Amino acid sequence: MASCLRLLRPAARTRWRGAPQPRATRQLSVSAAELKFGQPLHETHPHLLKAGEVTPGITAQEYYDRRVQLAKSLPPNSIAILAASDVKYRSGSVFYKFHQDPDFLYLTGFNEPDALAIIEKTDDDEHNFHLYVRPKDAKAELWEGARSGIQAAEDVFNADTTGDVNDLPKILPEVVRRSKEVYTDLPKGRITNNILSRYLSGMEPARTGGLAQVFRDVEGVSVKALRPFVNELRAIKSEAEIKNMRKVGKHSGRAITDAMRQSFSAEKDLDSFLDYWFKQDGCDGPAYVPVVAGGINANTIHYVSNDMLLKSGDLVLVDAGAEYGGYIADISRTWPVNGKFTPAQRDLYNTLLAVQRSCVALCRVDSGLTLDKLHKIASSTLSDGLQNLGFDMSDSAIDVLFPHHVGHYVGLDVHDSPGFPRSRPFEKGMCVTVEPGVYVPDDERWPAWARGMGIRIEDSVCVDEEGPYVLTTEAVKEIVDIEALRD
Repeated sequence: MASCLRLLRPAARTRWRGAPQPRATRQLSVSAAELKFGQPLHETHPHLLKAGEVTPGITAQEYYDRRVQLAKSLPPNSIAILAASDVKYRSGSVFYKFHQDPDFLYLTGFNEPDALAIIEKTDDDEHNFHLYVRPKDAKAELWEGARSGIQAAEDVFNADTTGDVNDLPKILPEVVRRSKEVYTDLPKGRITNNILSRYLSGMEPARTGGLAQVFRDVEGVSVKALRPFVNELRAIKSEAEIKNMRKVGKHSGRAITDAMRQSFSAEKDLDSFLDYWFKQDGCDGPAYVPVVAGGINANTIHYVSNDMLLKSGDLVLVDAGAEYGGYIADISRTWPVNGKFTPAQRDLYNTLLAVQRSCVALCRVDSGLTLDKLHKIASSTLSDGLQNLGFDMSDSAIDVLFPHHVGHYVGLDVHDSPGFPRSRPFEKGMCVTVEPGVYVPDDERWPAWARGMGIRIEDSVCVDEEGPYVLTTEAVKEIVDIEALRD
């Protein structure tokens, strides 16, 4: 007889009445041989997820609470519509690694393509969570891997209303018709081979004209942007999110510190070393294409070719971090290829480090600052420091030497909560980067000893009431600590 596992999942309940409450659990008897889903779950991957988690570190309850918060922010009789990402193809049937739309992942925990989520708010402040997904298909799954399927949308991801995403042209118009306002960032004009994207972009089925036609056909419905509402939620991280970011920050920091111990002759070798590190300890791999820039290559802010040799006597700038459960670490460090700073490198590095440390210290609520104000402080103090080193800082010199912003929000995206203003005062739970840099062109205007040098020092930091919570502290940055790694 096949062995069975008993899945503990929140029991279904009607959300149309009554205040939100944690769901009671019920047990489902499932053959161990049938436990195949489109993403890791505790029952199939207990080494990656704890009981009750839908994604690493984030429970079903937290995903439900996020949807409740979004519903509360929307007016009565409105809906929010979000679509999962498509599978992206390099050529023909050769696909890239799937990356879920961060807003969709944030609200559902569902990490498969070709899915649509609707959060439907009623006039009594309750909501109905719709999740339409790909059905189970043995032939397709033979090639593409397991799908969670429609039943799991209810049993695992706690949808109130589920269905086949292929039936979307029949389902969505009815939902829109009973709404007064629609909040969505679709259609995005995506043109791909799956029915969801063709429908959302208005390409299929021709008789309906897609999502845009539905909006035109329903009299009195207004369509507004959803992103500002989701950004308000995503910008302030929960304890569980911060814990995830600390985990991946710690791991990424240790990886970069270990890289400083090694001797590499090529940028690609250093890149490969970090790639291997970033896939350990339950992490998902690199969070973004890393910068591994030796010598003057560091003066290209997003240098990702990583195909040149490293020269003794040069600096190497690394901007890299791992991903864990969708959350990322963003770290930049610069160190000597041979392990020892020259006097000139030491002077420029220490000037930048002093700016970075002072800015990190200001990432607290009681500073009353914003990222934009922090950038002005960084630019001013760096300009003063460079002038003391003999730089001509007249006119717009600081904009040449420090051409990017001092920081951005970080979380599920490297640049998290896209469009969320940098002019917002710091709040507890905001996670930001602090990354001043100095990039000296090979030009006669600048001191000869500094020409061609590029240095960036970056940490991911969580704002707290009276001080910063540095998420990436394991990546050493003091000169004495960096040089000691080779002793």
